[in-house]
This record gives sequence, structure tokens and C-alpha cells, in this order.
Amino acid sequence: MLPRLPLEILQVNVGKLCDLACQHCHVEAGPKRTEIMQAATVDRILELLAHAPAVHTLDLTGGAPELNPHFRTLVREARALGRTVIDRCNLTVLFRPGQEDTAEFLAAQGVKVVASLPCYSKANVERQRGQHVFDPSLRALRQLNALGYGHAGSGLELGLVYNPLGASLPPAQAALETTYRRELAEHFGIVFNRLFTITNMPIKRFLHLLEREGRYETYMHTLLDAFNPQAALGVMCRNLLSVSWDGLLYDCDFNQALDLPQGGRRRSIWDIAGLADMEREPIAFANHCYGCTAGAGSSCGGSLT
Repeated sequence: MLPRLPLEILQVNVGKLCDLACQHCHVEAGPKRTEIMQAATVDRILELLAHAPAVHTLDLTGGAPELNPHFRTLVREARALGRTVIDRCNLTVLFRPGQEDTAEFLAAQGVKVVASLPCYSKANVERQRGQHVFDPSLRALRQLNALGYGHAGSGLELGLVYNPLGASLPPAQAALETTYRRELAEHFGIVFNRLFTITNMPIKRFLHLLEREGRYETYMHTLLDAFNPQAALGVMCRNLLSVSWDGLLYDCDFNQALDLPQGGRRRSIWDIAGLADMEREPIAFANHCYGCTAGAGSSCGGSLT
């Protein structure tokens, strides 16, 4: 059993509504999803955050977080508390109605943008994320670059996320980052700060894909055979707490997707006195956790070793 570390990151899923329906999405987000975080839940999260100075980062996920009507309130108030805010952006959302000034808002608030770009080639991106996604993704990256994102010394960090296309582990993060830099700069004039390689978890849509193709057992053996004890020590559930759109508490967003409650019992942000209460709770593990411990390891911040 892995003991918890002091809580440092609060990851909040503000809703499952998204303009895309990517095949690797572990929360099965999409345009028809109606789950959305309400204002009262946002207010309670901010209250807990205000009384948890050791929690230095608010990590916002979805769906497309920007589609939540309270997204900007959550960002502004968290930044006013001095917290780092991460927006996990799918890029295409920046061109949806009502989002015309979202990039400018993110820059003005100094939000770290972590953007999904599973490859630097159009064919591979659209195979995973759908047709007509690659070109607007590049447009969004250029827009972010024009605001200062990705440029050294700007203070505006732009990270890109790579997910494998199929049932394999990600390649070495550092080497792939070098390739991304070269390809995006030479062909598209795009710069970024860091690349994060993330293993596809055998849950939800990706699990269904593995089962349809008869590759689930093979993929699980791949993860088990690549188990890395060093990576296991760095798994994100040790210093992160995940909050769902309806305020329920989980050890990570993968457990949230599977409804494996934090500490083995269902509780919400209204059932606790403070975030520090969670540091005494055990972590819930299951077979999908081997995805975080395989090879170089995997977390929302990329490889672990």
C-alpha cells in the first residue's frame, strides 16, 4: 500500500460537455453530455481551496472545461488566491460560439494551458480525435503563441499532451518532445514549452475499443510486464485529490471515471471540513492503475521517470 503525501493538487472535472468525442477519452465526454458543475459546487471548492494553502495548483478538466458557465469565475477566484491554474484545453473549443475571447482570458489570468495534440500529423490526430480537428487545433496553437504562450520568458506556459494511437506504451517523453518541437516549428511555426506523454488507460472508450478488437488481454499483459516500481512511487494519486462535476471525491480522474470513491466510501466536498482531511485516507487501486506504473510511468503531468 502506498501512503499518501501532503495534498498539493486539486483536480476538478467541471463537466462532461465537450465539442469533441475522442476515442481515448476516459470520461466519455461529448457534445450530448449534460453533466455540468453548478455555481454552488464551484463556491464550495473555492472555500476549501482558500483554507488549504499547501494546495498550490487547481487543475481544471472536462469535457471541455471552458464550456462550463462558471469556468471563468473559478479561474479568477483561484488566481486571486495565488494558486496556479491549469486549463486542460482541447484547442478546438476556442472557436466555439461564446469562446471567441477565451484565449485572451487565459493569458490575462496567467493560466497554464495543457493542450491535447496526440500527434504532429493530421492523419494521426484525426484518427484519434475525429475529422476536421487538426487544422483548428493548429490555428488555436498559433493564437496562443501570438499571445505569448510557449515562448521563453513570457510566463505563459503551453504544454502539449501525447496519447498513443493504439494498444502500446508511449515512447520516451524527452525524445518525442524533440521530434514534436522540430515538426511543429518547421512545418507550422508553432512553439511550446513541454510535451507530456500519457498512457491510455484501459477504461471506458479505450477499453471498449480494446474489447472490440480483441486486444484487451494483450494490452493488460503489456502494462503488467512493464511495471516499474520507481514509477509507482510517483503516481499522482499520492498528492492529488480529484473532484467530480457533482462534488464527489476521488483519488484521481481515472478512479472518478470508474466511480471508485476516495477512501473507499462515497463522500462529497460538503462532507469534509477541509482538504487536509483526505491525507489520512487510503488510496483506492484497481487493475487500470498498472497504466500509471508501466514503463516510464504516466500521470496528468506526463512520464514519471
